[in-house]
Amino acid sequence: MNDLSELIFDSISDGVFTVNDKCIITSFNKAAEDITGFKAKEALGKHCFDVFRTEVCHKRCALKDTLKNHDPVDNARVTIITSEGCELPISVTTTLLRDKAERIIGAVEFFRDISEIEHLHKRLDERRILSDIVSVNTEMQKLVQLLPDVAEAECNVLIEGPSGSGKELVAQVIHNLSPRKYGPYIKINCAALPATLLESELFGYSKGAFTDAKRDKPGQFCLANGGTLLLDEISEMDISLQVKLLRVLNNGEYQPLGSTNTMRTDARIIAATNANLQKCIEEGRFREDLYYRINVVSLQIPPLNERPEDIPLLVNYFMQKFRKKTRKSINKVAPETLAVLRKFLFPGNVRELENAIEHAFVMCHGSEIRSEHLPLNIVNNGYATNGVTSVKTHEKQVITEALQRNHGNRNRTAEELGLHRSTLWRKIRMYRL
Repeated sequence: MNDLSELIFDSISDGVFTVNDKCIITSFNKAAEDITGFKAKEALGKHCFDVFRTEVCHKRCALKDTLKNHDPVDNARVTIITSEGCELPISVTTTLLRDKAERIIGAVEFFRDISEIEHLHKRLDERRILSDIVSVNTEMQKLVQLLPDVAEAECNVLIEGPSGSGKELVAQVIHNLSPRKYGPYIKINCAALPATLLESELFGYSKGAFTDAKRDKPGQFCLANGGTLLLDEISEMDISLQVKLLRVLNNGEYQPLGSTNTMRTDARIIAATNANLQKCIEEGRFREDLYYRINVVSLQIPPLNERPEDIPLLVNYFMQKFRKKTRKSINKVAPETLAVLRKFLFPGNVRELENAIEHAFVMCHGSEIRSEHLPLNIVNNGYATNGVTSVKTHEKQVITEALQRNHGNRNRTAEELGLHRSTLWRKIRMYRL
């Protein structure tokens, strides 16, 4: 019978081990060996924390809780250290062991490797988070593919791009994909405050530091500890303040205004700018050593006028957003409207396009956005004022590109362009596509 019990014990796919009332391991099955990398002969007779070395062994050990409180633990997530020194996430379930007289003689723990499940969840989370960046542009796709690695590295990042191109969105995505995603995410615009106010905002101040300082106030570096701090428009930071920022980046240390105490922060810094920092360095407005400190990884976001192929996708994205917000049944964009939007250079980039679609939702009372629903500055610079021939030429280009994106599928093309299938078919014949 003992041989049969041992055979069954080693046939269980989950890792299983038992301990006595002193948390000394008394049995250790084959799956436990495979998962931990420790042989049974290495584990038997040792405390469980000597084998598993989890982050909770000495604080809230599942087995100790079960033995002390007589409460089983079900599917608790912990990280163990394998025999090779690798971290491994496992799911733990515990229950009491009793003898024939119902006396407690120890406990048993069942555990399983959940690294593949967590990896799958991580990939799904990445896809969901990255879906906020709407683009088919080649350069933007390269940037999107790079973001998970940048986020995981936790290094300082410099995001460069014109105003309204999506720098804040990229910074938010980096935070959401990083190990700090459950920590604070704080953003501060360096151009919005004068140097003295920005310094107190970043570093905080002590009571009595100035006339109105009636109590201690923590700064953003303190509040962002364990999370991410976005310094937007960093090129506008005063040169004297850049010296203090450099110290934080070098060793994580800073002093609140009016204090002699040195504080530490573990905030990750993401900097963003629409200025050419190299030019700022040449003009003496930005420190070269600070530039190299924040520029561990540089991400360049192209302006919208360099990626016109994204306009139809962004228009659809913003239409969905404003349909939910306004509850209007606007579900189409006229091809000539898309032609106008593609013609416009959008100096305000994606933000200006979003504003244009919101403006159209205010003006439109039907189901289709037409060019007259767009802001006048866009219409006056678009194809709507350049004659019928220009509109038709651009409409042909819009339909051609949409067909290519959808691999010739006319149903999906019609849906993207907001056209009825018969209308699309008529235009395909008219333009001989």
